[in-house]
Amino acid sequence: MPIALRTLDDGAWISVNDSRQVSVSDVWTLSHGAFCDCAPAYVLLEAFVGVDIDGETVVAHAVGQCLECGMRDSIERLPVGRIVNDDFQPYDPAGIQWRLEPGSEEG
Repeated sequence: MPIALRTLDDGAWISVNDSRQVSVSDVWTLSHGAFCDCAPAYVLLEAFVGVDIDGETVVAHAVGQCLECGMRDSIERLPVGRIVNDDFQPYDPAGIQWRLEPGSEEG
């Protein structure tokens, strides 16, 4: 069954199968080097600019700001959840995330 992914409300939400699932209002904990030099980086997402799927992993393209060093930048391919048996399972923003490299499988 195809999964419908899109951004809603000027990039405030990621919609999966017409249901708001991931909000930009969360602070995401990112591994060292995934966004800035902070270890870990606590990044407040400001907007989703795109969403895609890589295998079973849903990845977001977003803009955010590190709460520690103040760096504001975009981040490509941030894993925000995965599809299991045609259901979306979001990742916990507090869990340490990394960038998913194109074509790689999640570990």
